[in-house]
Amino acid sequence: MTGWVNGRAEKGNKIVAGMNAELLVKNGRVIDPANGIDTKADVLVAGGKIVQVGRVDPAAAKSAKKVIDAEGMLVSPGLIDIHVHFREPGDEEEETIASGSAAAVAAGFTSVVCMPNTNPIIDNETDVEYIHRKGRQARKTHVYTMGAITKGLKGVELAEMGMMIEAGAVGFTDDGCGVQDPAVMLRALKYASMFDVVIAQHCQDDGFAANGVMNAGYFSTILGLPGIDALAEEAMLWRDIQLVKKTNVRYHAQHISTAGSVELIRSAKAASLPVTCEVSPHHLLLTDENCCEYDTNYKVNPPLRSGKDIEAIRRAVGEGLVDALATDHAPHLQSEKELEFLAAPFGIASLECALGLYVKALIQPGIIDWPGLISLMTSRPAKIIGIDKGTLARGAQADITIIDPDAEYEIDVNTFVSKSRNCPYHGWKIKGKAIKTIVQGEVRFEA
Repeated sequence: MTGWVNGRAEKGNKIVAGMNAELLVKNGRVIDPANGIDTKADVLVAGGKIVQVGRVDPAAAKSAKKVIDAEGMLVSPGLIDIHVHFREPGDEEEETIASGSAAAVAAGFTSVVCMPNTNPIIDNETDVEYIHRKGRQARKTHVYTMGAITKGLKGVELAEMGMMIEAGAVGFTDDGCGVQDPAVMLRALKYASMFDVVIAQHCQDDGFAANGVMNAGYFSTILGLPGIDALAEEAMLWRDIQLVKKTNVRYHAQHISTAGSVELIRSAKAASLPVTCEVSPHHLLLTDENCCEYDTNYKVNPPLRSGKDIEAIRRAVGEGLVDALATDHAPHLQSEKELEFLAAPFGIASLECALGLYVKALIQPGIIDWPGLISLMTSRPAKIIGIDKGTLARGAQADITIIDPDAEYEIDVNTFVSKSRNCPYHGWKIKGKAIKTIVQGEVRFEA
């Protein structure tokens, strides 16, 4: 591997003079939590890889084909979102892999993981290969996918997990549907142990959730809407933790939303179980009271919970119990969201404003700092899905996000690159914005 020493290319023990770099990002505050870096430094890129982080020799700097002055900016590993819905195949009118990828790089994300609940379901190797091929064709962000745990998300028969892993699936989930049968879930965990791959779960026991459309509580009662009790999430999470105790297989709880789930995660981690979890922007910022105007942009699954739940989740982030921030970007047509609350689909599209929303929820209240936030959006999610990303280490692929931490702007859904506008944050003023997104050493978004 070629690295840089005092501004000269090094191959083995031999110094190769005059090697040209393609990109120099200089004068930025480099934050790379995976390597404990938080300092003003330069980042030099050659051959699509990181070759130096630090003070770059003037001769090497001069050789760079492109120079970006990041004075006053944050320079981080490319942001990673391990939970997005790009709707392709099947619902391309809502989002495509191309439009979703363009939205992702506009938001600073260099890697995303698509969920398999498309039409058809991503439950075989051909479907996995299709997602990856469309991602390469879009040529924006790295597009990964999880495969379905069960065929057709029906919760009965395991999908061809081994073949999907060979095709590049980075994990398995029946997202949108919790695996209801504990025996099926146990088989899935045992099978996954053969490949050391993560099983992710949408924790919802349908026996408790029934036909609920929002959080069960005071507001669902006064609105006359059927509720989803917190127990629906907590019961399945508790059950799965018992299965993890038996199998010791990597398990990831998707978009946790209740104070009770936080305590279950706390107990699992205290017992050193291989359990991780993620939280989404809406479960850090919005409550079930937001549903009082019957605005379906606030209809999401798991539902918006109480203020006490939000506070518990924020504290969990501050304590380090949460392993990743994930948008659960779920685009829908305006015509679908204009249906009455009972009939409208679940989901919020928030990929393009996610960074500023996390700043509002976590940095501005002093819950975490920028290195903490970047860790939850780079190295830690990369570890969950087992990809070699989320770092600026020498030799790593040059995926870089440059962030203006002081950029203040108003969210305007009409400017979204995404095809969909079902976002409840329209008009919100937020701070913190990705201004350049670099993938494999190439600038693929520039504000």
